[in-house]
Amino acid sequence: MDGEIFGRMLYLGIIVVAVGSYLLVEFRGRMGQMMRGLMSWGLIIVGLMAGYGLWHDMGGQFSPHQTIAAQGEVTLPRARDGHYYLMLDISGQPIQFMVDTGATSVVLTRDDAKKLGIDPDTLVYLGTAQTANGIVRTARVTLDDVRLGDFTDPTLKAYVNDGDMGGSLLGMDYLGQFRIEIAEDRMVLRR
Repeated sequence: MDGEIFGRMLYLGIIVVAVGSYLLVEFRGRMGQMMRGLMSWGLIIVGLMAGYGLWHDMGGQFSPHQTIAAQGEVTLPRARDGHYYLMLDISGQPIQFMVDTGATSVVLTRDDAKKLGIDPDTLVYLGTAQTANGIVRTARVTLDDVRLGDFTDPTLKAYVNDGDMGGSLLGMDYLGQFRIEIAEDRMVLRR
């Protein structure tokens, strides 16, 4: 146990002893009442923790998703993490991308490449990319039948990242086809 953990445990122990001593003195002779009070507060705290956990787990179900308007615009709400996410239909398979206006290319994770029938282990990784996690190898691929609502592109140049990524990125190779407007926690794409 290092010094920081020992210090925290000692501090927590002092607080427990102080609160416990107060409760014993205050409820002397009324231990049943004290135990009922402690159990009530314990159940309240456990209930709040469970509610918070469920809310966090189910939060994605209650957050708004992209909407596609009849006049050919796509509206993306800002997610809780501050990013914008977009779902593309590629060869009939839905793939979620994080919209990244600072990225040049469309970059797929190995898992998303597999969903599209691309075997990452057979690709030739000739390129490299500088990421927040360092330099990674990339392999160029061509995606067929890319759809976003009424917008259809027969092909899209993309790269498969050989490193670890939290999700696929949608860069300016695709986003450059749209006029982008960001306002009031939403991004609107128009073509």
